[in-house]
Amino acid sequence: MCAEQIGYKCTIMRGGTSRALFFLEKDLPPKGPERDYVLQRAMGKPDKFEIDGLGGGQLGTSKIAIIGPPSIPDADIDYTFGQVLIDHQGIDYQGNCGNISAAVGPFAFEAGLVKPVMPETALRIYNTNTKSIILARVPTEGGHARIKGDYVIAGIPGSGAEIALDFRHTVGAKTGKLLPTGKVSEEIRLESGKSVVVSICDAGNPCVFVRAEQVGFSGKELPPEIDKNAVALKVISEIKDKTAERIGLVNNWRAADPKSFLPFVAVVATSADYTTSNGEQVAASAIEFLSRLVILNGCHPAYAGTGAICTAACASIPGSVPNKLLRSSTEIIRIGHPKGVMPVRSVVKETPKGSAYEFSFLGFSRTARKIMDGQVYVPSAD
Repeated sequence: MCAEQIGYKCTIMRGGTSRALFFLEKDLPPKGPERDYVLQRAMGKPDKFEIDGLGGGQLGTSKIAIIGPPSIPDADIDYTFGQVLIDHQGIDYQGNCGNISAAVGPFAFEAGLVKPVMPETALRIYNTNTKSIILARVPTEGGHARIKGDYVIAGIPGSGAEIALDFRHTVGAKTGKLLPTGKVSEEIRLESGKSVVVSICDAGNPCVFVRAEQVGFSGKELPPEIDKNAVALKVISEIKDKTAERIGLVNNWRAADPKSFLPFVAVVATSADYTTSNGEQVAASAIEFLSRLVILNGCHPAYAGTGAICTAACASIPGSVPNKLLRSSTEIIRIGHPKGVMPVRSVVKETPKGSAYEFSFLGFSRTARKIMDGQVYVPSAD
């Protein structure tokens, strides 16, 4: 091996509409600066286009998954998620990625960490970022996760085997509550003097929901149009930072870290016909409402899995910003996003009046597959 670079075992997995570099924890340096250096260089940093590595220069392809044996008794596997930043240096370990969660089981089978059971394996995945359990049901055949199937997700060509994920145990994972401020809706006063009505929810990852017209959008815009609107993005960034202060992620919103991707901002609007990024037509009747997720000052190209979980949970709360947009009372929340429709199932438990909301199911289905494995070579640190 060349002394000027070191090889690390690595697998490229697609989970849902995202792609990540998967590593076994034992194959990496201990948690800390050396590990972060290896992971960023493997992705292709410090170049924002990630040409000198395996990343794709966008949030959906600049993700890390670190897998190891369970660290708590009630889990089958440990999973740590890392979002490699695009416009800044660093890795954000605050939250989770719901799409990449779908690939954890298939990877664990291949790595020999979990023995699959035919025809379906139920897994309890411990996400170390949110310190919560994700339930997964992975179809299996011949000792491996099945790849082929008829389940289709918007944003990914073809179909695959359906992996069902349940995030009910991630409610309040970052703040301790589904409604971190105790309010279904509230006002945020902007520095311009204008006030916007929002709902703040914590499930999957914390999100703040605001009507599109309050930030200068219709809700049908596609990512390029949102990303070039500097005025609207400045308002959205202020909403994000002031929400972060309200839910205890920062002490002062003015000092909020621009490299932090939490909370997500969901810009929602009434159901309407629209055209996806792929040029496909979506009818208003096919969705409950429109939503665009803004993360790290840019629009997500599709819809983050954890954002979808939080969206469905919030939409299940009467009086919330997304709830008021529902076309009908339903357990299946169909979100109209830039790549198409994402259905999320939200089943609220019957609870005594005045008690906290609980869910008997809160999740969605994805597909996943291994793309490549081998070694990724990282230049040795100076």
